[in-house]
Amino acid sequence: MIGKGIPRTDYPVYNEREEMIGHVTSGTQSPTLGTNVGLALLDEAYAAIDTTVRVGIRKRIVEAKVIQTPFYKR
Repeated sequence: MIGKGIPRTDYPVYNEREEMIGHVTSGTQSPTLGTNVGLALLDEAYAAIDTTVRVGIRKRIVEAKVIQTPFYKR
């Protein structure tokens, strides 16, 4: 997540035109990484690394970025 907000299961994911392009499958606040993280299923056109997407969190739209997995290394 770039913006403040915790993505939760079934929250919608939008593109820059606020068209729905997917949904969150899981999300939480990561104490290890110090940020909010989530996994989402997206349309293939928006799944490229570093693509900015928007997550609908309650009544707000919050920015997020697609990153490479795994995003945590021991």
